Amino acid sequence: MDVEQLHIVLQQSFSPDVNLRGPAEETIRNLKHVKGSTVLLLQVAAETQVQFEVRQAAAIQLKNICRECWAERVNFAGYPLTADGKKPPLLEEDDKGRIRPGLVAALLAEAEKSLRDLIAETLHTIVIHDFPQNWPDLIPTLLQTIQHGANDPSQALRVHNALLALRKVCKRYEYKSKDQRGPLNEIVKQAFPLLLPLAQRLSVPEEHSLEAAMMLKQILKIFWSSTQFYLPGDDGNGPSPALSNPQSMQPWLDILQRTLVKPLPEASTGQEPKGQPISVEERNAWPWWKVKKWAVQIMSRLFSRYGIPSYAEDDAKEFAKYFSQNVATQFLGPVCETLNLRPSGQFCTDRVVHLCLTYVDLAVELSSTYKLLKPHLDFLLYQVCFPTMCLTQEDIEVFENDPHEFVHRQNSPLADFYDPRMSAITLVTDLVKHRGQDITQNLLGRMTEILQRYNASPPESKNHVEKDGALLTFGSLSKFLLAKDKYAAELEGLLVTSVFPDFNSPVAFLRYRACWMVQQFSTVRWSDDGSNLRNLIQLNLQRLSDPALPVQIEASKSLRYLIEADGAEQTLLPVLPQLLTEYFRIMNEIGNDEVVSALQVLLDKFGDHIEPHATQLVTQLSNAFNQYCTAGEDEDDDDAAMAAAQCLECIATVLKGICDQPSIMKNLEPQLIPLILKIMGNDGEYIEYLECALDILTFLTYFPDTISAELWQAFPLIYVAFDQWAYDYLNMMVPCLQSYIAKAPDVFLQGQAQLQEGMIPYIDLIVSMVAKTVTNDKASESECRYALSLFMSLLHNCHSKIDMYIPIINEISLGKLGQQVNAEIPLTRISIYQILGSAFYYNPQLELIELEKRGVTQQVFGKWMKDVEKMDRWLPRKLTILGMSSLLSLPIASMPPSMTASVPQLIDGVARMAISLKEDEQKKVDEGNNTDDIPAENALANSIGDLDQGFGEDEDVTNEVDESYRKALQGVTSWDDDMAKFLLGGDWDEDREDVDEDFSSPLTDNAVDELLFLSDVLTGAFQREPEAYQQIQATMSPEATTNCQKIFQAAAQMRAQAAQQSTQQS
Repeated sequence: MDVEQLHIVLQQSFSPDVNLRGPAEETIRNLKHVKGSTVLLLQVAAETQVQFEVRQAAAIQLKNICRECWAERVNFAGYPLTADGKKPPLLEEDDKGRIRPGLVAALLAEAEKSLRDLIAETLHTIVIHDFPQNWPDLIPTLLQTIQHGANDPSQALRVHNALLALRKVCKRYEYKSKDQRGPLNEIVKQAFPLLLPLAQRLSVPEEHSLEAAMMLKQILKIFWSSTQFYLPGDDGNGPSPALSNPQSMQPWLDILQRTLVKPLPEASTGQEPKGQPISVEERNAWPWWKVKKWAVQIMSRLFSRYGIPSYAEDDAKEFAKYFSQNVATQFLGPVCETLNLRPSGQFCTDRVVHLCLTYVDLAVELSSTYKLLKPHLDFLLYQVCFPTMCLTQEDIEVFENDPHEFVHRQNSPLADFYDPRMSAITLVTDLVKHRGQDITQNLLGRMTEILQRYNASPPESKNHVEKDGALLTFGSLSKFLLAKDKYAAELEGLLVTSVFPDFNSPVAFLRYRACWMVQQFSTVRWSDDGSNLRNLIQLNLQRLSDPALPVQIEASKSLRYLIEADGAEQTLLPVLPQLLTEYFRIMNEIGNDEVVSALQVLLDKFGDHIEPHATQLVTQLSNAFNQYCTAGEDEDDDDAAMAAAQCLECIATVLKGICDQPSIMKNLEPQLIPLILKIMGNDGEYIEYLECALDILTFLTYFPDTISAELWQAFPLIYVAFDQWAYDYLNMMVPCLQSYIAKAPDVFLQGQAQLQEGMIPYIDLIVSMVAKTVTNDKASESECRYALSLFMSLLHNCHSKIDMYIPIINEISLGKLGQQVNAEIPLTRISIYQILGSAFYYNPQLELIELEKRGVTQQVFGKWMKDVEKMDRWLPRKLTILGMSSLLSLPIASMPPSMTASVPQLIDGVARMAISLKEDEQKKVDEGNNTDDIPAENALANSIGDLDQGFGEDEDVTNEVDESYRKALQGVTSWDDDMAKFLLGGDWDEDREDVDEDFSSPLTDNAVDELLFLSDVLTGAFQREPEAYQQIQATMSPEATTNCQKIFQAAAQMRAQAAQQSTQQS
């Protein structure tokens, strides 16, 4: 294929004629297999004479192929990612060598923004794999372009694009830990001396061109990527010059300040910079407003990291001291001037307001900046924050004309990061929390005046927006007000006089606010006989069928809070069927995860009463899931996608409510199995729902006595998901796999899966999952223990049927034991002892052969007996007793000499362990529920403190929780690995309870009592080989002999009690 042919194919891909478009699209899909295709795509994308749409299509294909084929991609486990079971082809080195310089040349010359962004993204992909080792000339090329064009206006485009490329390279290292930032530190060392004078020139008050703004924006983005987590050092290990010489950062800080104070007049004034757009959307994208946004974002980040010296890391204390004493106060004036734009009738973007409020919020905590703010608190609260919190005319129009969009905005998880209303609320609450003596009384008084004025005004002059803002203020302060008796006592009156009437207000957004207020004050103490609460519930129930969708949504969310109030159940239970109907009607209207979450709370609360509704509920929830799932996929609706996941959680809640009715659960399989197969059988397309699907599958496999043939369809899909796209979901896969093995071991042993490699027995899939996990360096020890528990399931449920798998089970388990033999935390070793104990119980002769074959018998038993003292859980102790006892069922002559000599110690150790385990079990029975309830402290009030006091103006705000969190963050060694575990709740703490707690099998469910088993084995051994065991007994200590007698006596007593109970029952 040549460039002309490729050009034709790309053109035909836009053709309305399917006969032309179809073959063209197929050709494009196969381009990754064609040598040289990427070079041709780059030529088409870079040729300015080619039709724009064709160039864009070429750039998109180039980006996709480079992302997929530049280097082998691996999943979380380190295994190659595949498409349809096949690994994508890798680009040849010759093509790569031509793409790298060609891509830079194309990017530097590109004027079209969309194409420029596509090419820059492709460059970023290649940088991830090739920089710096295979692309050493990239940075010199970019810096040379910047240097040559810095003072030449005709080169502005090339300079801007070089800066764009440089930002993409810096972004590669933005989240790296200190010791992985060597290349970034080197880039800063080379680039910043070049970028600083350029940024200084671009930020002078006389510079007004859009080209200057665009270049300055890229420079600030480079600065952000280089400094947001760590100030760059001299090299990979050296300290940052800014830390040793804080004044060296001052020129950059001056640039930020000049950028923020730059006036941006309306276009109608004719003043520079000219051409400010009229529409808000275009203003938000205007380069000069973007520059301001980056300036205040950088300064806010620096403030958050270095503004309070006591919070700074040890090596940054000096810089933090300089920042807090000089920079923080110096920048506060420009920030407040920017916040004054809107009150003075000028324009300011939401993003800039949001970031300025974030900066002021940080300034509240630092005494030097708070002193400057204190005289202007009224301005901040009532001219900036309160108007920002109030609904705008646009908000009201969206509420009335596009309720779905209004709901989406109000529930957006990203609102905290861009919505000025959220930052205004945060600032007000933090002022009350930290500087309450200067704020609280005045603020509550002003808000109360607004409510009183509203109540006293005639209908035609009531200010509904102002009242909504006052209620929003009270609601945002709810946790502070509820925590202090002085204010909590007044809240009932506030609700009755200013909130109850709004449930029937003709103003829809006030009805919405009334429902929202219920959520904030659901725990208020009612002083009457309960009529106020009943009235509130009835008012809320009426709003479920409100004409306005946002009101319905808030009402449905409110019930999840009201349901916990004393007396609420009596009011809601009689109308449960109608409630469920209303919830499903609302869910059919809009996908909102909080509505579904509220339904889940309702179902959980009334779990004992949902059995009659179970089938209808699951059917409705399954339909809702499919509806939301389609919306989330086809329409890119994040709210619907979250609601879909919540539907699955609701289904699990229903199943939890009927888990003691397995027949009903069986009847639900026709609705649930297609849903599970859809999620698990589409190559990870629905991975966001996998956790919920596995929960449902666990219910369906664990509680019913049998597993249907239809349910077995999911078994091989679990393996495929683990193997190809969901390795890190192993811990959630194990419980349902254990149920499959336990409920139908014969079906499991006969089952086979049709995979790409052919027909593979189910048991081989289990062994493969364990092997891949245990041998993977990236697997956590917790994941290894979960995987190893599958071997216990095999050994416990497939007795005498898996002899041929004993060698591989030992190979994997003993290999892992060798790795863990000196590990400080013994949990993984204990998991392996459980497997060894299970294997000895399964067949002691076979297991002993495996240990002897490897020459590790003595070492394994020696370490095992030492680790017995570290076993505090019931399961490993029981399996150790059963396994070691099983050894005594072998003839002495069949034991290796090393074992023969150790039999007395073995008997002594096992007997002591069995007695100790029984004593511990009896203690638990005796203790029963004799634990005194500990009165709960008012932790909320203690953590909040006195909102009438707070910190004095000469004090920095300190917080033990924040300090602990900061120290934890500083202990993180890598933002790639440790930070992910820390934030996502991963395997941060290895020393925690494990899968053992929920493990169930014939051995663990009291089918085999370890003390009776030991008694029988010892009795059988003495009868089988009396002379040998008399000699063994002669070498045992008196204490050991006494323990054996205790075992026999306890066993006889247990059998007598069992016989007596059996006689009584018959």
